Amino acid sequence: MPADLMLIAYDGSENSKRAIEYAGRFLAAKRAVVVTAWEPMVRQAARMSGLSGVMQPEWVPDETSEDIALTDAKSTNEEGVDLALLAGLNAEGHCRESTTAIWATIVECANELDADIIVTGTRGTTGLRSLLQSSVADHVLRHSHRPVLIVPPGH
Repeated sequence: MPADLMLIAYDGSENSKRAIEYAGRFLAAKRAVVVTAWEPMVRQAARMSGLSGVMQPEWVPDETSEDIALTDAKSTNEEGVDLALLAGLNAEGHCRESTTAIWATIVECANELDADIIVTGTRGTTGLRSLLQSSVADHVLRHSHRPVLIVPPGH
């Protein structure tokens, strides 16, 4: 019996494309929601200036136009939905603004939708690098209370 809802985290990377491919090959669900988490440009700029230690001039996007990060997220999400449909999934798209961390946004979205499973790709880092740069997939696995399919990168 297929699950009711599969949530697929999609960021446009080769690893997330691979995750969709494997979800289509091995999982069945009545609905697949492809989620693209995005962060507003003003928040990205503030975070980057804080990391660099350099003060940036105040930057506020034009209120009459859509945030470029949202525009990019919509385009990325449409690509993910198209890939999911090609993989045989009954897919729909959803862009979600991240107010904390990308992994937290994915977990929150899965909880709100009551997803039966979360599907995500991973960079597959190991050793010291994995300790310094924990992946979104690792955080989703550790903080979600639902099954998670993590698809590693190909060769």
